[in-house]
Amino acid sequence: MPAWTDGAPFWALFAFFFAVVLVRTQATYWLARLAAAWSAGEGPARRGRPRWVLRAGGWLQRASAGRGVRAVQRWGLLAVPASFLATGTKTAVNGAAGLLRMPFGRYTAAMVVGCLLHATIYATVGWAAWTAALSAATGSPWGAVALALLAALVVVVVVRRLPRRRSGVR
Repeated sequence: MPAWTDGAPFWALFAFFFAVVLVRTQATYWLARLAAAWSAGEGPARRGRPRWVLRAGGWLQRASAGRGVRAVQRWGLLAVPASFLATGTKTAVNGAAGLLRMPFGRYTAAMVVGCLLHATIYATVGWAAWTAALSAATGSPWGAVALALLAALVVVVVVRRLPRRRSGVR
């Protein structure tokens, strides 16, 4: 096992996880806010919009975005830090905050609380679970087989989700 995984200092892990989630949630908020503004006609004409804006606009129509919007409408600012405590809700709620144009100062204050929660959980319990699983998997032949099967499963899922290309269409 690499030396950096053993006895990693808490504050280094905390800072890493905090920075990652801070950048990710700010990006989600701003992308959703920009896509919402452009879909409302506040940006360049549809032809002049980058493809990612159109894709983000498509995301805004999905069920997860609707659940995020309903959570923010129901719980307001409290939905933002609470989203960091449940798997799969950060993107929906932080995107909904951008979509609903939650004021940036209030959003950021609530988001920082959520980032602190997230970093604390991942730097303690999450890191311990990860290192224990990695140690168990690499310490036995069956663990190596399980890792290989997991990697194969991930590849199969990713390949099956890729958009099907029609012959001759690019």
